[in-house]
Amino acid sequence: MRDVLATLCRNSRECVDRGVYEIRGGRLPGGGSLLGAIRGARGAPVISEVKFSSPSRGGIREPSDPADVAASMVRGGAAALSVLTQPILFGGAPEYLARVRRGTDAPILMKDIVVDRRQIDAAAHIGADCILLISSLFEKGYLSDMEGYIEYSHGKGLEVLLEVHTASEMRKALGADADLVGINNRNLDTLGVDLSTTSSILGKVEPDRPVVSESGISTPRDI
Repeated sequence: MRDVLATLCRNSRECVDRGVYEIRGGRLPGGGSLLGAIRGARGAPVISEVKFSSPSRGGIREPSDPADVAASMVRGGAAALSVLTQPILFGGAPEYLARVRRGTDAPILMKDIVVDRRQIDAAAHIGADCILLISSLFEKGYLSDMEGYIEYSHGKGLEVLLEVHTASEMRKALGADADLVGINNRNLDTLGVDLSTTSSILGKVEPDRPVVSESGISTPRDI
Protein backbone atom coordinates (compact mmCIF):
# COMPACT_ATOMS: atom_id res chain seq x y z
CA MET A 1 0.00 0.00 0.00
CA ARG A 2 1.39 3.40 -0.98
CA ASP A 3 0.79 6.68 0.87
CA VAL A 4 -0.42 4.71 3.89
CA LEU A 5 -0.94 7.64 6.23
CA ALA A 6 -2.90 9.59 3.62
CA THR A 7 -5.07 6.53 3.00
CA LEU A 8 -5.75 6.05 6.70
CA CYS A 9 -6.73 9.71 7.06
CA ARG A 10 -8.99 9.53 4.05
CA ASN A 11 -10.67 6.40 5.41
CA SER A 12 -11.35 8.06 8.76
CA ARG A 13 -12.81 11.17 7.15
CA GLU A 14 -15.07 8.94 5.06
CA CYS A 15 -16.29 7.18 8.21
CA VAL A 16 -16.90 10.50 9.97
CA ASP A 17 -18.84 11.80 6.96
CA ARG A 18 -21.06 8.75 6.77
CA GLY A 19 -21.95 8.92 10.46
CA VAL A 20 -19.98 6.01 11.90
CA TYR A 21 -19.21 8.05 15.03
CA GLU A 22 -22.71 9.40 15.59
CA ILE A 23 -23.55 7.40 18.69
CA ARG A 24 -27.11 6.91 19.91
CA GLY A 25 -28.24 5.74 23.31
CA GLY A 26 -27.07 6.61 26.79
CA ARG A 27 -23.49 7.45 27.65
CA LEU A 28 -21.47 4.59 29.15
CA PRO A 29 -19.23 5.30 32.16
CA GLY A 30 -15.49 4.80 31.80
CA GLY A 31 -13.53 2.16 33.64
CA GLY A 32 -10.62 4.11 35.08
CA SER A 33 -7.26 5.65 34.33
CA LEU A 34 -5.01 3.97 31.76
CA LEU A 35 -2.09 5.88 33.21
CA GLY A 36 -3.00 4.64 36.69
CA ALA A 37 -3.29 1.04 35.49
CA ILE A 38 0.19 1.20 33.96
CA ARG A 39 1.75 2.72 37.06
CA GLY A 40 0.00 0.25 39.36
CA ALA A 41 0.71 -2.93 37.37
CA ARG A 42 2.89 -5.74 38.67
CA GLY A 43 5.61 -6.59 36.18
CA ALA A 44 5.42 -5.29 32.62
CA PRO A 45 1.99 -3.73 32.06
CA VAL A 46 0.43 -5.00 28.83
CA ILE A 47 -2.21 -3.15 26.83
CA SER A 48 -3.85 -5.95 24.88
CA GLU A 49 -5.59 -5.12 21.60
CA VAL A 50 -8.96 -6.22 20.26
CA LYS A 51 -8.35 -6.07 16.51
CA PHE A 52 -9.66 -8.36 13.80
CA SER A 53 -7.68 -7.07 10.79
CA SER A 54 -5.01 -4.55 9.83
CA PRO A 55 -3.58 -2.86 6.72
CA SER A 56 -0.32 -4.79 7.07
CA ARG A 57 -1.68 -8.30 7.69
CA GLY A 58 -5.23 -8.30 6.39
CA GLY A 59 -7.39 -10.64 8.46
CA ILE A 60 -5.87 -11.43 11.86
CA ARG A 61 -8.65 -13.63 13.23
CA GLU A 62 -12.24 -14.38 12.45
CA PRO A 63 -14.52 -11.66 13.84
CA SER A 64 -16.17 -12.76 17.07
CA ASP A 65 -17.74 -11.16 20.12
CA PRO A 66 -15.25 -8.44 21.12
CA ALA A 67 -16.46 -8.62 24.72
CA ASP A 68 -15.47 -12.29 24.91
CA VAL A 69 -12.08 -11.55 23.37
CA ALA A 70 -11.50 -8.71 25.83
CA ALA A 71 -12.57 -10.81 28.81
CA SER A 72 -10.01 -13.49 27.92
CA MET A 73 -7.32 -10.81 27.70
CA VAL A 74 -8.19 -9.44 31.13
CA ARG A 75 -8.16 -12.97 32.58
CA GLY A 76 -4.72 -13.40 31.01
CA GLY A 77 -3.42 -10.40 32.94
CA ALA A 78 -3.79 -7.41 30.60
CA ALA A 79 -3.45 -4.14 32.51
CA ALA A 80 -5.68 -2.37 29.98
CA LEU A 81 -7.35 -2.86 26.62
CA SER A 82 -7.08 -1.21 23.22
CA VAL A 83 -10.14 -1.56 20.99
CA LEU A 84 -10.14 -0.75 17.27
CA THR A 85 -13.08 1.39 16.22
CA GLN A 86 -12.04 2.09 12.60
CA PRO A 87 -14.11 -0.08 10.20
CA ILE A 88 -12.01 0.34 7.04
CA LEU A 89 -8.96 -1.98 6.94
CA PHE A 90 -9.11 -2.63 10.69
CA GLY A 91 -12.49 -4.37 11.00
CA GLY A 92 -13.44 -2.27 14.01
CA ALA A 93 -16.51 -0.34 15.11
CA PRO A 94 -17.47 2.03 17.93
CA GLU A 95 -20.06 -0.56 18.96
CA TYR A 96 -17.25 -3.04 19.59
CA LEU A 97 -15.76 -0.75 22.21
CA ALA A 98 -19.18 -0.20 23.77
CA ARG A 99 -19.67 -3.96 24.01
CA VAL A 100 -16.25 -4.38 25.62
CA ARG A 101 -17.02 -1.59 28.08
CA ARG A 102 -20.27 -3.25 29.14
CA GLY A 103 -18.32 -6.41 29.97
CA THR A 104 -15.31 -5.03 31.87
CA ASP A 105 -14.16 -2.20 34.09
CA ALA A 106 -10.58 -2.36 32.77
CA PRO A 107 -9.26 0.90 31.27
CA ILE A 108 -9.90 1.10 27.51
CA LEU A 109 -7.99 2.99 24.84
CA MET A 110 -10.04 3.87 21.75
CA LYS A 111 -7.68 2.97 18.89
CA ASP A 112 -8.47 4.84 15.70
CA ILE A 113 -7.06 7.33 13.23
CA VAL A 114 -8.50 10.44 14.84
CA VAL A 115 -9.02 13.26 12.35
CA ASP A 116 -12.14 14.93 13.76
CA ARG A 117 -13.37 15.98 17.19
CA ARG A 118 -16.55 13.98 16.59
CA GLN A 119 -14.46 10.85 17.08
CA ILE A 120 -13.42 12.17 20.49
CA ASP A 121 -17.07 12.81 21.34
CA ALA A 122 -17.83 9.21 20.37
CA ALA A 123 -14.98 7.88 22.52
CA ALA A 124 -16.35 9.64 25.59
CA HIS A 125 -19.89 8.43 24.85
CA ILE A 126 -19.03 4.72 24.46
CA GLY A 127 -17.00 4.42 27.65
CA ALA A 128 -13.39 4.87 26.51
CA ASP A 129 -10.91 6.13 29.09
CA CYS A 130 -8.14 7.20 26.73
CA ILE A 131 -7.83 8.19 23.08
CA LEU A 132 -4.97 7.85 20.63
CA LEU A 133 -3.64 10.90 18.81
CA ILE A 134 -0.94 10.40 16.16
CA SER A 135 1.82 13.01 16.05
CA SER A 136 2.61 12.32 12.38
CA LEU A 137 -0.83 13.54 11.34
CA PHE A 138 -0.02 16.96 12.77
CA GLU A 139 3.62 16.93 11.64
CA LYS A 140 2.66 16.20 8.03
CA GLY A 141 -0.20 18.67 7.87
CA TYR A 142 -3.15 16.29 7.79
CA LEU A 143 -4.35 17.91 11.02
CA SER A 144 -3.59 21.14 12.86
CA ASP A 145 -3.76 22.29 16.49
CA MET A 146 -2.47 19.24 18.35
CA GLU A 147 -2.75 21.01 21.69
CA GLY A 148 -6.35 21.86 20.84
CA TYR A 149 -7.14 18.21 20.26
CA ILE A 150 -5.47 17.24 23.53
CA GLU A 151 -7.34 19.93 25.44
CA TYR A 152 -10.63 18.91 23.83
CA SER A 153 -10.03 15.27 24.82
CA HIS A 154 -9.27 16.24 28.40
CA GLY A 155 -12.44 18.33 28.44
CA LYS A 156 -14.37 15.17 27.59
CA GLY A 157 -12.77 13.32 30.50
CA LEU A 158 -10.35 11.33 28.34
CA GLU A 159 -6.65 10.73 28.83
CA VAL A 160 -4.47 11.10 25.74
CA LEU A 161 -1.85 8.70 24.40
CA LEU A 162 0.20 10.72 21.92
CA GLU A 163 1.95 8.46 19.41
CA VAL A 164 5.38 9.24 17.91
CA HIS A 165 7.81 7.44 15.60
CA THR A 166 10.92 9.64 15.65
CA ALA A 167 13.09 11.36 18.24
CA SER A 168 12.01 14.73 16.85
CA GLU A 169 8.34 13.86 17.33
CA MET A 170 9.18 12.56 20.82
CA ARG A 171 10.74 15.87 21.87
CA LYS A 172 7.69 17.77 20.66
CA ALA A 173 5.33 15.29 22.34
CA LEU A 174 7.04 15.80 25.70
CA GLY A 175 6.29 19.50 25.36
CA ALA A 176 2.60 18.74 24.93
CA ASP A 177 0.03 18.03 27.63
CA ALA A 178 -0.56 14.37 26.70
CA ASP A 179 -0.85 11.93 29.60
CA LEU A 180 1.29 9.24 27.97
CA VAL A 181 3.54 8.99 24.95
CA GLY A 182 3.49 5.96 22.68
CA ILE A 183 6.42 4.99 20.45
CA ASN A 184 5.10 3.14 17.42
CA ASN A 185 7.61 0.56 16.23
CA ARG A 186 5.67 0.49 12.96
CA ASN A 187 6.47 3.07 10.31
CA LEU A 188 3.08 4.30 9.10
CA ASP A 189 4.59 5.35 5.77
CA THR A 190 5.83 1.84 4.92
CA LEU A 191 4.07 -0.40 7.51
CA GLY A 192 7.45 -1.94 8.32
CA VAL A 193 8.16 -2.84 11.97
CA ASP A 194 11.43 -2.46 13.86
CA LEU A 195 11.32 -3.15 17.60
CA SER A 196 14.57 -1.23 18.09
CA THR A 197 12.64 1.98 17.36
CA THR A 198 11.59 2.25 21.00
CA SER A 199 15.07 1.75 22.46
CA SER A 200 16.63 4.01 19.82
CA ILE A 201 14.33 6.93 20.64
CA LEU A 202 14.63 6.43 24.39
CA GLY A 203 18.40 6.46 23.99
CA LYS A 204 18.16 9.98 22.55
CA VAL A 205 15.32 11.54 24.54
CA GLU A 206 14.70 11.28 28.28
CA PRO A 207 10.94 10.91 28.92
CA ASP A 208 9.19 12.57 31.83
CA ARG A 209 6.10 10.34 31.74
CA PRO A 210 5.26 6.70 31.02
CA VAL A 211 6.04 5.56 27.48
CA VAL A 212 4.13 2.80 25.68
CA SER A 213 6.01 0.67 23.15
CA GLU A 214 3.52 -0.03 20.35
CA SER A 215 3.39 -2.65 17.58
CA GLY A 216 5.40 -5.76 16.79
CA ILE A 217 5.38 -7.22 20.29
CA SER A 218 4.38 -10.85 19.86
CA THR A 219 6.53 -12.96 22.23
CA PRO A 220 7.67 -12.90 25.87
CA ARG A 221 11.18 -12.15 24.55
CA ASP A 222 9.84 -9.00 22.84
CA ILE A 223 8.40 -7.82 26.16
